Amino acid sequence: MIATNDVVTFRDLTAYRVVRSLGYVSGRASQPGSRLQATFRSLGMLIGLAPTAMVTDAERLREPALREMRERGDQLGANAVIDLQFHVTEGADGDCVVVAFGEAVIIAPEEHAQ
Repeated sequence: MIATNDVVTFRDLTAYRVVRSLGYVSGRASQPGSRLQATFRSLGMLIGLAPTAMVTDAERLREPALREMRERGDQLGANAVIDLQFHVTEGADGDCVVVAFGEAVIIAPEEHAQ
């Protein structure tokens, strides 16, 4: 599987070149919420408190979304994913969804002329 270190937010990689683009891959992870949790979070935001529960949910779901994205890239034959991005949403009922996506590519070390 594509290693954790081979997933980057950059489009251009220093000392590597993209040999072939295999298209975009994504991974999704979700967690059901509760109306009570959503209500308290909304009240906290109204009085100026940071929505820490949302951040915690999103942080917890980040790794499964990344793992699924890396598996999909691996199935295509990629050895890296570039231009990594996240999309996080929270539903009215308190559920949280994290989507990780990026471009699956085959990279090789850049050959420098001596």
